Amino acid sequence: MGRNANRGGRDMPPAQAVVLVGLMGAGKSTVGRRLAKRLGLPFADADTEIEKAAGCSITDIFEFHGEDSFRQGERRVIKRMLEGPPKVISTGGGAFIDPETRRRIRGKALSVWLRTDLDTILKRVKRNDNRPLLKNGDRRSTLEKLMIERDPIYAEADIVVDSGDTAIERVVDAIVAEIDARAGTSP
Repeated sequence: MGRNANRGGRDMPPAQAVVLVGLMGAGKSTVGRRLAKRLGLPFADADTEIEKAAGCSITDIFEFHGEDSFRQGERRVIKRMLEGPPKVISTGGGAFIDPETRRRIRGKALSVWLRTDLDTILKRVKRNDNRPLLKNGDRRSTLEKLMIERDPIYAEADIVVDSGDTAIERVVDAIVAEIDARAGTSP
């Protein structure tokens, strides 16, 4: 039995942050909360932190200030989050796409792409109208376009885990197994 035989705890949390990346609806916040508990690290949601810093919702930032302004704020917030002690961080769907943010994540954290199929994402996002990039047009075609553009960049993450119609605990188990495998091979 490995050191994670007890699903509730671990011998020691990772020495660096774990950053979850992927398309909206991939489960980054939900998986992130469970992963943080399992790893014994605090959890932080970048979108929540951006809203706190801006004093308004992400939808309002997009509507009144535009996507460029949002991305600038996102860069600053994620940079600040990475400077502190290790934690599990869920990011917005576009965060890892930004070269500067991706470079920072690579330098300070372990990145995990929660890869999810289109049908699962569509099911998940239809419950939420607070997705600025899905406000106009057909959601399926918008998400397909985003997947074509972003998946090759998400694939640059340190760890790739499928998070489609899989139980959250299985996704967390897979991430923890990958983290442990990496820790076991490091000097």
